[in-house]
Amino acid sequence: MYGRSTTRRLMLAAGIIALISSTAVGHAIAHDSTIPNIAAASDLKFAAEEIAASFKAVTGKSVQLTFGSSGNFFRQIAQGAPFQMFMSADEGFVSQLQAEGKTVDEGSLYAIGRIVLFAPKGSPLKTEGGLDDLKAAMADGRVSKFAIANPEHAPYGRAAEEALRHQGLWKAIELKLVLGENVSQAAQFATSGSTQGGIFAYSLALSPAISKLGTYTLLPADWHEPLRQRMVLINGAGETAKAFYDYMQKPAARAIFRKYGFVLPGEQS
Repeated sequence: MYGRSTTRRLMLAAGIIALISSTAVGHAIAHDSTIPNIAAASDLKFAAEEIAASFKAVTGKSVQLTFGSSGNFFRQIAQGAPFQMFMSADEGFVSQLQAEGKTVDEGSLYAIGRIVLFAPKGSPLKTEGGLDDLKAAMADGRVSKFAIANPEHAPYGRAAEEALRHQGLWKAIELKLVLGENVSQAAQFATSGSTQGGIFAYSLALSPAISKLGTYTLLPADWHEPLRQRMVLINGAGETAKAFYDYMQKPAARAIFRKYGFVLPGEQS
């Protein structure tokens, strides 16, 4: 049985994932054909929502954001899903869609993502020092479950696997993994208290809704391949989608990306 504090964390995490998923439900019931459907990687939840609100305030136009794993969106768009724009967490998916003739061009790099090690309140796992305590915790039995996104189709899951392999932890932890369908679900698992921790997007950890649920530390960027995030307009995109695509590269949008820990094109260190 869960204790009261753990139950509360589970409820909070369930609320977060419901919030993250809410726009996907909106996509399913949206009926205004003038509002473009935008496929966005889950790590963008909080940043993209703020940018969309800013865009509406400036232009009076709305977009419908749907969040999920980039790999799943790639397959859906390749099969003709009615998205007008794709904001991928892996530029490779955009390149593949361009090669298949699904996009108007090669798109634009809009951000580079980072990952964190997160431990929920009450966890025996310590986040200070990167993955050092995770290695010790697996050896002494403090960690039985650990969350990451599914590396098969979620770029942030692949980055988590690469970081764990870099530190020689992958084989030891592989059987303890709880895989999220996307990085937002991995964050849910990591924050709920149902696991001892996890690795997920820095942009999610920086949000007040998630940061209050535990502690985290930013993992070195050279432990994994760069999370180069590229966006692109899909063939047939309308004027509102084109305007939103342009707005994503304006100073106001870049400031929001920066707020959520993304490295921006032209600002790489």
